[in-house]
Amino acid sequence: MMSEAYVEILRPFDVSRETSEKLALLEGELRRWQSIKNLVGPGTLDQIWDRHIVDSLQLLSLAPAAKLWVDLGSGAGFPGLVLAIAGIDRGLEVHLVESNSRKCSFLRQVARLTGARAKVHEARLETVIPDFIGKADVVSARALASLDQLLDWTAPLLKAGTMGLFPKGRDAEAELTEARKSWKFDLDILPSRTDSDARILRISSIESLT
Repeated sequence: MMSEAYVEILRPFDVSRETSEKLALLEGELRRWQSIKNLVGPGTLDQIWDRHIVDSLQLLSLAPAAKLWVDLGSGAGFPGLVLAIAGIDRGLEVHLVESNSRKCSFLRQVARLTGARAKVHEARLETVIPDFIGKADVVSARALASLDQLLDWTAPLLKAGTMGLFPKGRDAEAELTEARKSWKFDLDILPSRTDSDARILRISSIESLT
């Protein structure tokens, strides 16, 4: 059972008690697996809620109508698995793309325990993206690569109408400057609710300049 402190952390996101408890289950499994599998940076283990869970959860409200979500480089489930858990009530289906087999095992275990509609793809993202062209409502990636590289990978999705949601740190402007050398796109720069130096880039309607 989760503590009241974590209930308070989640209150601004208007999630149900059942969803809160499933997110707490994710935390518990992550702590249990971490000692064996080293799924996240050890220095962030005591900041799971604000550094990982809440930071991921904030993306859900940025695409309220999304039904099919693709998360690239899902790692230990941030943001994709968190979104799948929080999106259960609205029927959200999240595809988690991760090439590391031990992380995929963890993702499958937590998806099973929570009942999240999360499908794990143990593969390189380049091989999975073509399957979702014209189908995915949103594509996300957190701490995976520079924006220019993310746009190179996800351009086939974005050109077909998928929205990109890419959390970025304090170097967001520098990454945008570099990406604009190769790409033209519609952009919203949104503040992070967990880090005053971070931004969330919402990107669509992309075209190559090269």
